[in-house]
Amino acid sequence: MTDGPVPDFKAQARAVAFTRRAEAHAHARAAAGKLSEVLAGHRGVPLAGYAAMRTEIDPRPALEEAAAHGPVGLPVIEAPSSPLRFRLWTPESRMVEGTFGAPVPEEGEWMVPQILIVPLVAFDRAGGRLGYGGGFYDRTLEALRAAGPALAIGFAYAAQEAGDLPQEATDQPLDMIVTEAEVIVPG
Repeated sequence: MTDGPVPDFKAQARAVAFTRRAEAHAHARAAAGKLSEVLAGHRGVPLAGYAAMRTEIDPRPALEEAAAHGPVGLPVIEAPSSPLRFRLWTPESRMVEGTFGAPVPEEGEWMVPQILIVPLVAFDRAGGRLGYGGGFYDRTLEALRAAGPALAIGFAYAAQEAGDLPQEATDQPLDMIVTEAEVIVPG
């Protein structure tokens, strides 16, 4: 993703998507069940998720279950315009506030995931993702995929689905999208 100003069409799509996500979050029940089902097929594979903030769908129940079977990491932003790094996490990890207010493990070893659970503002059925605009996940997925196989799973409320999203050459596609209602494999 470029470091310049965000194109206006993406800002407009992002504003609409935030509204849809907030509405879904206000009526959400436990939504991590489908994500747990997907991850059960990958027991022991190093994976990284995220600590939900604002109205993001919360992957924590699925991450807790996965941590009983293999390494789980959470993202740490070390510098602008850099890929994310991932610190090992367990349900007992002491968390501190990281960049942009996201909780991060206070300490722990670094790890490299093969599965990355990706937060998003909106998605489309082609595997397109609209994020917050910082490009962290795009840079991270590009680096992970250059180093070897990496599965990118978007986790979202079904209400976050959009039609065709504006995409740039640097936007990394999702391999799968999991919502509280279904599992979508772009094809």
